[in-house]
Amino acid sequence: MSPVRAGSVSPELLSRSPLFKDLDEGELKLVSASFSKRAVKQGGTLYKEGDAGEEMYILVSGSAEAWVQSSEGKPHQLFEVKSGGFFGEMSIISGEKRPTALTASADLELLVLKRADFHRIVFEHATVGIKILRAMIDVQNTQLEQSSRQLGDLMRWGEAAQQRVICDELTGLYNRRFLQQTATDHFKDGAVRLRPLSLLMLDLDKIHAINDRYGTKAGDLVFIAAGEELRSVTRPSDICARLSGDEFAVLLPDTNAEGASIVAERIRSALEQRKIPIPNGGTSKTDVTISTSIGISSAPLHADSWTNLYRTADNALLRSKNLGRNRVEVAQ
Repeated sequence: MSPVRAGSVSPELLSRSPLFKDLDEGELKLVSASFSKRAVKQGGTLYKEGDAGEEMYILVSGSAEAWVQSSEGKPHQLFEVKSGGFFGEMSIISGEKRPTALTASADLELLVLKRADFHRIVFEHATVGIKILRAMIDVQNTQLEQSSRQLGDLMRWGEAAQQRVICDELTGLYNRRFLQQTATDHFKDGAVRLRPLSLLMLDLDKIHAINDRYGTKAGDLVFIAAGEELRSVTRPSDICARLSGDEFAVLLPDTNAEGASIVAERIRSALEQRKIPIPNGGTSKTDVTISTSIGISSAPLHADSWTNLYRTADNALLRSKNLGRNRVEVAQ
């Protein structure tokens, strides 16, 4: 780092910074007298994490990188400051220790204002100090708004990514993985002995006939409609899932076999009565109807694990199909 050269900062250089945008020519001359120039070679360190915050910097040329130590003790880059940027403005107000280290990623030319000189300006020239402080607040607010938008975008991306991981893309229902994880949690520490858990396994009857006659897009419309009916009949706490193709499942917390049978019959009836408009060439549409076969298993009555709950519900579903479809059967 080269020695500081005091008293060589032109007001024109300061006028380019948003921190001094409200100062007139005379005020810029006043403030520029307190600044000095400093040069730092590429790879040089301006300050380390934890150093006292005694100076503010305006970057005339070059670029710098901010770093922090990770929990493993490795350096982690946070952001880059480019020509025209500034940093350390909050440190000269509060005098707090530097939260990051800053190194030159290219040769730097800096304008430097010491904390003591900043406070002198504020106290001796109140109007100028107020303008600078107001500009600092404006800059901070802008940065917070940008960070907030970025955080909002990140959260929305995260939520969308989470949905893709746990949900079926076509119907919006949960997928097999989420159903299995949720059900497995209910069996931990013997919880089902105190709070019953039921599983409905569903197959849409003869969906292949609709696909063969109207095409797979028609089948997709049927799946979407089935998902809508499942959500409309069940509680928010219930887990409705599409397992694959025409296979669906509903996990019913705090529900015994008797209660599950009531829910299953509601689902069967709702699907049977649903008329689903299917494109039939051109602008015409044809209403199709579907039915469903349902198998029920409840814990702890029929199962003591997720594997057994799934197996016994699937067996009950198979029996429902073998007995003529469009019916509800409970595990035996």
